Amino acid sequence: MAPSALNNPGVPRVRWEAAVSRRPVTTRTRISDLAIDLFDRNGFDDTSVDDIAAAAGIARRTLFRYYPSKNAIAWGDFDVHLDDMRTLLDTLPDDLPLADALGQALVAFNDVPEEEAARHRRRMRLLLTVPALQAHSMLMYADWRATIATYAAGRLRQGAADYEPQLIAWLALGTALAAYDQWLADPDEPSAARLRSLLVEGSRLLSVGIDAALSHTGPAMR
Repeated sequence: MAPSALNNPGVPRVRWEAAVSRRPVTTRTRISDLAIDLFDRNGFDDTSVDDIAAAAGIARRTLFRYYPSKNAIAWGDFDVHLDDMRTLLDTLPDDLPLADALGQALVAFNDVPEEEAARHRRRMRLLLTVPALQAHSMLMYADWRATIATYAAGRLRQGAADYEPQLIAWLALGTALAAYDQWLADPDEPSAARLRSLLVEGSRLLSVGIDAALSHTGPAMR
């Protein structure tokens, strides 16, 4: 088994910043940020689309040009970040072990500037705890898992719907959700640096899980 870049600081790592440039703040982002503040202050169920549009200084119909529903607003630019993760995965070298590639993508996708940590924390608490958001969240998680499964399938020379790519995608999602669960549960560690450390730690365990799942495959397929 090849040494993991997440465990071995001597192994060069592909930097997210080198692979994908950060997108500028958009109107979509501003609308979502305002909505998160309203949801946090007044409650998700008690905040209407009209409330959000008024806070953003736009008409209700204009808001729906950016987001199809109130549930979608809570997710912000998730689809943009998902596209960025696909780009990052496409830029990683083919000789980087699969587990390391996915670990780097997992950490990069959830990377949050320190100045945005407080709002991101409020956003994730909403997404993970508000019943009205649960069904929509499953749809978003499905898109995220599909991205991971598609990449893993390409590396394994399998179909994205095959068992091993799907298993890897579920393992990666579970790793991310466990990190957020720990981060949100600890009021004394609200920093983005703490979230990143949890994701890095989880990625090491993810690497072990992927290696175990693929233990019967040849090294060239990893």
